[in-house]
Amino acid sequence: MNLFDLTGKTAVVIGGNGVLGGAISEGLASHGCAVAVVGRNQETAAAVKQRIQDAGGTSEVFQADATSKQDLVRLAEEVFGWNNGVDIVVNCPGRNSATPFFDIPEEEWDAIMDVNLKSVMLTSQVFGEKLIEQGRGGSLINISSVSSSPPLSKVFTYSISKAGVNNMTQFLARELAPHQIRVNAIIPGFFPAEQNRKILKPERVEAIMGHTPMNRFGNPEELQGAAVWLASDKASGFVTGSLIRVDGGFGAMTI
Repeated sequence: MNLFDLTGKTAVVIGGNGVLGGAISEGLASHGCAVAVVGRNQETAAAVKQRIQDAGGTSEVFQADATSKQDLVRLAEEVFGWNNGVDIVVNCPGRNSATPFFDIPEEEWDAIMDVNLKSVMLTSQVFGEKLIEQGRGGSLINISSVSSSPPLSKVFTYSISKAGVNNMTQFLARELAPHQIRVNAIIPGFFPAEQNRKILKPERVEAIMGHTPMNRFGNPEELQGAAVWLASDKASGFVTGSLIRVDGGFGAMTI
C-alpha cells in the first residue's frame, strides 16, 4: 500500500470540475493527496471539493482560464502558496465538436485547440517552471484520448488536438527529466460525458462497442488507478514519456 501513498503531496487538477477530472481528483485525494480543483465553473468544482471533504480528504477550489497564461501565473502563485507547494499537475481540459470537416469554422477550430492543446502547453510552461524552481521533482499527467492515434471519424479537430497532447507529453518528458519531473499521459477510451454525449448516437455506440473488446463504456472511477500510479514517485518513479491506455482494449483492435 505504501507504493500508492500520496500523503503530504499536493495536486492541482486543471479541469478538475469535469466528469473525468473530478474522478481523478477524488482518486488522488483518497490516497492522501491534497487536491486543488481548478475549473471555470465554480459550482461543479465546489461539488467535487465537497465529495472529497466528505470522504475525509483535503481540497480547495480555484478558478482559472487555462487558455490564458496570465491567469495561470496567478493560479500558480495561489496554489503553490495554498498547501506547501505542488507535486502533481493533471491537465484534464476538454472540448469537442462533431462538425463535418468542410463546415468547421475557424472559430471552432481555435476554441478546441485552445482548450485541448494550448492550455496543456501553457499549464506545463507555468507549473513546470515553478516545479523546477521548487526543486523536489514532480509528476505531470496529461489526459489524451483514443482519438489521438489513429484519429476517429466525426471529431477532426479534437483528434488533432489530442495527437498534439501525446507529442507534447513525450517532448516534455525528455525536457524535464533532468529535473526529476516525470511527464506521462493517460489515454482514456470511451467515458460518456457532456462533451461527447451529443455525438454518441445509437449507430456510433454500436461501432464503438464493436471495436471495444470489453464491450462497454468506461466508468470515470476506472481512471483513478492509472492516475494514482503515475502520481506516485514510489510506484512509477522510472516512468516518463509513456502513453497509458485505459480503453477496454479499444487500441488493441483492428477490423
